[in-house]
Amino acid sequence: MNEQKIFNLLGMAQRAGRIASGDFAVTKAVEGKKARLLLVAKDASEETRKRYRQLAAKAKIELFYLGDRELLGHCIGKDFRAVAAVLDAGFANAIAKHCRSDSDTGVD
Repeated sequence: MNEQKIFNLLGMAQRAGRIASGDFAVTKAVEGKKARLLLVAKDASEETRKRYRQLAAKAKIELFYLGDRELLGHCIGKDFRAVAAVLDAGFANAIAKHCRSDSDTGVD
């Protein structure tokens, strides 16, 4: 499984308005119980990774590491993004399925 399929799904979810990206928006989505899946760039700082691991655990949602900040942002039509949340269960399930089958995609 290559990451391109995951990034294509992220792009579709963004066009459908079902992605929150950036620290404030993602935190708000998680705390508001709207986030279904968290994606953190592999090159995010350790502090960022730790913070979102804790948020995901508290909210009982899956978290995956993929791409870098530039690629994560690019696939959703934004600048650099260290974190994104998928807000739709259908997109979240499809992306998570591909992430689980990708041995290069970290999971928490």
